[in-house]
Amino acid sequence: MLAGASAKLSDIFSARHDGSSAPTSQRAYDLSLVLVALALMSIGLIVVTSASMPVAEREYASPFYFSIRHGAYLLIALTVAAGVMQVPMHFWRVTNPYLLLLAIALLLAVLVVGRSINGSTRWIVIGPMTLQPAEPAKLFFFTYLAGYLVRRYEEVTENLKGFVKPLVVLFVLATMLLLQPDFGTVVVMLTTTMGLLFLAGAPLWQFFGVVFVGLAAVVSLIVFEEYRMRRVTSFLDPWADPFGSGYQLTQSLMAYGRGSWFGQGLGNSYQKLEFLTQAHSDFIMAILAEELGFAGVLAVLGLIFFLVIRALKIGNQAIARHRPFEGYLAYAIGIWLSFQTAVNIGASVGILPTKGLTLPLISYGGTSLIVTMITIALLLRIDFELRVDGVQALDRGDKPRRLKGPAKGPADTRPTSTSKATSTAAGQPAADKQQLREVLENVEQEARHD
Repeated sequence: MLAGASAKLSDIFSARHDGSSAPTSQRAYDLSLVLVALALMSIGLIVVTSASMPVAEREYASPFYFSIRHGAYLLIALTVAAGVMQVPMHFWRVTNPYLLLLAIALLLAVLVVGRSINGSTRWIVIGPMTLQPAEPAKLFFFTYLAGYLVRRYEEVTENLKGFVKPLVVLFVLATMLLLQPDFGTVVVMLTTTMGLLFLAGAPLWQFFGVVFVGLAAVVSLIVFEEYRMRRVTSFLDPWADPFGSGYQLTQSLMAYGRGSWFGQGLGNSYQKLEFLTQAHSDFIMAILAEELGFAGVLAVLGLIFFLVIRALKIGNQAIARHRPFEGYLAYAIGIWLSFQTAVNIGASVGILPTKGLTLPLISYGGTSLIVTMITIALLLRIDFELRVDGVQALDRGDKPRRLKGPAKGPADTRPTSTSKATSTAAGQPAADKQQLREVLENVEQEARHD
């Protein structure tokens, strides 16, 4: 659908602005973003298969138990992402307050009917699948925050009241998350919220004041919970108790050390033989480092870094095209992915205390994988609408407008000079305008109904 519409738009756009009848390569979606996401998912499937075989053989008498489930989650994630890409961003702008209410309902439900694993109640069992409400809660809260910054921009940038309101909502969500307990998700949400408020232009004195209060709250939560305090002390000196509180981290560090530059080879990890627990989820990067070495770690970090940079660039483009909701949401996704990656890897190498967060698109975990792919689909949808806006095909859900000439001002980023575009637009035949209008109407109908 998108490929055919892209070709038609490319030909007309080229003829209109470049004075050339030869078609140009203008896609309706970001191919590089799709390829990088698929590459990370493929690497994740391979490493999950390798890391989970010993524990799967012992617990389920099938070495490919986790691999098969992860593959099924991949198919579900791709299917859901394909559906999300067909939903206009107008839907998210309108429904984000209701999505926040859904997030609160899910977090309450897990406290009532959730399944407890290792002392944490974070999962709701739905038939053969499990749902971790904290993952969609993050996405729904960030969509709400993006909508709030659009609706209350003056309040956020001019007085303390507007700045505090989203923090009150975050406090409510954080309270329910800490009851599970899920301290890592709270830290990710707090950091992303602070970053988004800063990018939205909140006054620095308010920003630094809340950062100070947030840090004080985090320290208090660590000090007054014995298991969190043990994690901090073991992270500071794991070798003081290598068979007790520091066991997980010391085994992870040994995996990194054995990996050296190019690793022991795929499938040749020693630590995955049930020396390192949670090898296929929270500590999957340690197994990847042992088998593929520093080169493999660098490759994965490079791919994730590309996703983050692309998200921030899409956010900048959306802001420049006067689409603040899409811009703030893309910023939030970029900050979220980068910080969660930093926390996951930082915990496995001993830079940060263990938080129990997955590595995006790599770690085993169905809900995390599906939600992350939804965020990638949202980035693709935002980028698609921006590309169509380049030829004025969509007007935020309104009917397409007849082009009257090139847009003026800083939002016009088309690669032609103003004088050339103006003279070309002035002499555009009526037949070409009618053809352009018909193509644009077809693109909008396909994007809305397919």
